Amino acid sequence: MATSREIWVQGALGRYEAPLMRYAARLLDDTELARDVVQDCFVRLCEQRPETLDGHLGEWLYTVCRRRAIDHLRRKGRMHRLDDVEPAVRMEDALERREEEQTLMDRVSRLPKLQQEVVLLKFQEGLSYKQISAITMTSVGNVGYLLHHALRTLRSELAPGRSQS
Repeated sequence: MATSREIWVQGALGRYEAPLMRYAARLLDDTELARDVVQDCFVRLCEQRPETLDGHLGEWLYTVCRRRAIDHLRRKGRMHRLDDVEPAVRMEDALERREEEQTLMDRVSRLPKLQQEVVLLKFQEGLSYKQISAITMTSVGNVGYLLHHALRTLRSELAPGRSQS
């Protein structure tokens, strides 16, 4: 019979493994390394007491994931941009939709690194400003500022009548 701690970890794994994999893969541009980072996150989770993370589990996991990914990138001596990635959500029946998503991701990849990260955490992962603030170690106000400027830039670049080359 599974203990309450095992049930807690299994629940976290079921809820957060796929989103953390997407996040780590985008940060690292390496799926195998992303698996290692996410696995390490859950190993570290097993060392935590559930009550210490009550209400902050997602933030904690994303923060650990981000830190581990950055550690790997620093060890390799390189920081990758989030370009050359396919859209996370594939619409099997809409080639046009995929092209639009690719154009958007291309535009996102041109944003400054921190703006890229907050845009992806907000719109791809659905996290709150407070959660993004905790993960990126910036203030909630700065998250809003970064998102505002990123969205303004994206709107301007994707405006009808503007060249998208």
